[in-house]
Amino acid sequence: MNRRDLSDDDTGPIRRVTDTPSDRSPGTSRSPRRTPQPEGARRPRPPAQRPRQAEPGRRRAPEPKPEPPVGHGHSHGHGPAAPASRRVRLLLMWLLIPLAVATVAGMIVLYPWGEDPAKSVFPQGTPVNATVTGTITGPCLAEGQVQVGEPPPGAKPCLTSDLTMTDGPGAGKPLKLTLPIEPSTPRFAAGDEVVLSYNGGDVANPASFQIVDFQRGTPLLLLAGLFALAVIVLGRWRGLAALAALGLSFLVLAFFVLPSILAGENPLLVAIAAAGAIMFVALYLTHGLSARTSVAVLGTLVSLVLIGILSAIFSAAASLTGLDDSTSQLIGSLGHGIDARGLLLAGVVIGALGVLDDVTVTQTSAVWELRRANPSLGWRELYGAGLRIGRDHVGSAVNTLVMAYAGAALPVLLYTSLSGVGLGSILGAEDIAQEIVRTLAGSVGIVAAVPVTTVLAALIASREPQQTL
Repeated sequence: MNRRDLSDDDTGPIRRVTDTPSDRSPGTSRSPRRTPQPEGARRPRPPAQRPRQAEPGRRRAPEPKPEPPVGHGHSHGHGPAAPASRRVRLLLMWLLIPLAVATVAGMIVLYPWGEDPAKSVFPQGTPVNATVTGTITGPCLAEGQVQVGEPPPGAKPCLTSDLTMTDGPGAGKPLKLTLPIEPSTPRFAAGDEVVLSYNGGDVANPASFQIVDFQRGTPLLLLAGLFALAVIVLGRWRGLAALAALGLSFLVLAFFVLPSILAGENPLLVAIAAAGAIMFVALYLTHGLSARTSVAVLGTLVSLVLIGILSAIFSAAASLTGLDDSTSQLIGSLGHGIDARGLLLAGVVIGALGVLDDVTVTQTSAVWELRRANPSLGWRELYGAGLRIGRDHVGSAVNTLVMAYAGAALPVLLYTSLSGVGLGSILGAEDIAQEIVRTLAGSVGIVAAVPVTTVLAALIASREPQQTL
């Protein structure tokens, strides 16, 4: 009696490989059970061990090699990809070269060539490092004033800090600064390393300085070094390539995105050009120049376009202006207008890029491994099997994006919930509605990236000759 495997519906057209190799040839029936031999009788040797005489003019057929098992996993360590066939390379070149040229042309056109860097219309001051040598809590008094009697009821105390400047025009000189103690005021103590803002006045006058923040360079550098060490130890050369791609991505953001947007260019167009450049550099540098990576690039591009379109449509339909507190402060510092809604859309595109890379690379590699395990699969069968793998991945990817945006918007959520209005009013507020559009538009793009990338990978992989897999 043939027993049907319960997971046949899950594996689809992929041939299952058993744990122990079978001695039977394909198409033969199960051998009958042996009857017990009487004691003392000579047992015949099994057919596999009997010496067989080769018949003249006939060669023994080679035994078929078992196919490797295929599973639904999530892995990025797929090893070097085999070179693609000539027709596959030509097809990918015809698709990707125009997109790469458009990306480079967009960056050239949008970059503010020959323009001076944008500066704030309000004086920001020069940062100066200092060390706190002592602090005293007491009444808020100006230089030379003395408190007589008890402070008035409700008077707020002040923190008087003794500092020593470690760089700048007053390096080595002592300084005494007083600031009121508010719930939003940082708590400084002796030994803290702080950053002062120097307005260019008399160095001996305390009014020329203001405490701005703590110095955080050393802890951040240590954490960055620990991160780099962990990536290199685990990923080795692949991890080193990933770190190089991450560094280049930051360079694109710092030297193209920021200057172009501050110069007044359309933020959405700038973000699309930057995302294209980051995608080409990061994916090819990390995963190698192969047909597999090229399909992931195509899938990422299509998904980014979809995210941009959805964000533009629904931000306009929801009348989102993009004028939250930080954007309003930016416009005031620039002294000229900026496309606030375009800045919102640019953040959606750039924010979704990292998760899209993960989804598209995983889907492409899964389809390639399926074809390598069973070269007889057609593109429809590859698409169906790859889509089943993608369903497991898309849930975690969407949850990652939602939690990332929710964590970034947590102070806004807490502040809005204090208003005491209903949930509908809270969700409809400008700051919250922006995060909802970011999250849902990005999530739709991630969900769409799975079938889009899978069908592209299935069409390309199914045209690969078996010897190149």
